[in-house]
Order: sequence, then structure tokens, then C-alpha cells
Amino acid sequence: MPIESPSRRHVLQASLTVASSALFARAGAQGLTGPAYEVSPWPGPLTAFSLVDTSGKTWRPADFKGRAVLLNFWASWCEPCRAEMPTLQQMADLYGPEQLLVLAINFKEAPARALQFAKRTGITLPVLLDVDGQAARRWGVKVFPTTLAIDRHGQPRLRVQGEMDWTGKAAEKLIASLL
Repeated sequence: MPIESPSRRHVLQASLTVASSALFARAGAQGLTGPAYEVSPWPGPLTAFSLVDTSGKTWRPADFKGRAVLLNFWASWCEPCRAEMPTLQQMADLYGPEQLLVLAINFKEAPARALQFAKRTGITLPVLLDVDGQAARRWGVKVFPTTLAIDRHGQPRLRVQGEMDWTGKAAEKLIASLL
């Protein structure tokens, strides 16, 4: 093993420092640092739809009257979805379905798998089934989780892409704007 001169060692260390700084700067520019979610306006439209939940109930926009709604698109294979789901449940429990309806829309999984996930994790939110992915496509959902927010007047308002802590201050402000 050759012995490196102090000047060569310093050049290598400086090169590594510059390379790692550039890597971290690029990661920040790509959104890999900071919050794990992005909130943007969702102008809609809230098109007519009909989705069945794991208990066999059919859900339509007419079921939302007078309450704010979160449509959370998720899948059991999605780690951020699994991490976010308990905070969605806590927030739904806090507000109650009369004030804030949270619907967990499972993306393209077998109904038994979605139901198994809900039972295993203690999720009591209505789990709707987007078995063919049409609802996700219709509303431009390409990132999981994605939550679409509708205000109590039935107007589409916000899109949250990525994992959000629904028990935090940012979520509290978001929900307040819908009520």
C-alpha cells in the first residue's frame, strides 16, 4: 500500500468535501430535504364519481354535503402512506365525520389486501377501492400518498402530495381553511 503525501491527502479530502457539498445542494434543489409533502391549489373539478368501500357502501360527492372532505389516495406497498395513515385517523377522530370526512382511497389493490391493512393497523376510516386506478387518473394523482381537500361548501381547494403529519400545526391550518 503506497503512502500518500500530506498534500495528496488534502487534495482528496477537499475533493470529497466539494463533491458531497454539491450532492447535498442538488438533493435540496430536488426537494429531498425539508417537509415530506407539498401543498398546492387543487382547482378541481370534483367530477362525479362512484366508489365502493370495503363494507360495500357506494360513495358519491352528494354524500359530502356540509362537511369538509379529505380524499387520501394510498396503497399498502407505499411506506409514506403507511406512516401517514395513523395521523389521518387521529385527525378524523378529533373532528368527527360530521365536520370532516376522511376517505382513504386505496389504489389498485385487491379489496382483501386493503381491508387486511386497515384491520392490522386499527384504521376505521372508510376505505374506498379504486381497483382500476380510474379515480386517481381522473384527478391527476401520480404521487402516493396524495390527499385532495374539499371545503364544506363542496369546492375543491388543496392537493397535498407526500406524507404529512395530520396531527401537526400545518395540517391544523389546512383543515381550518376547509371548515
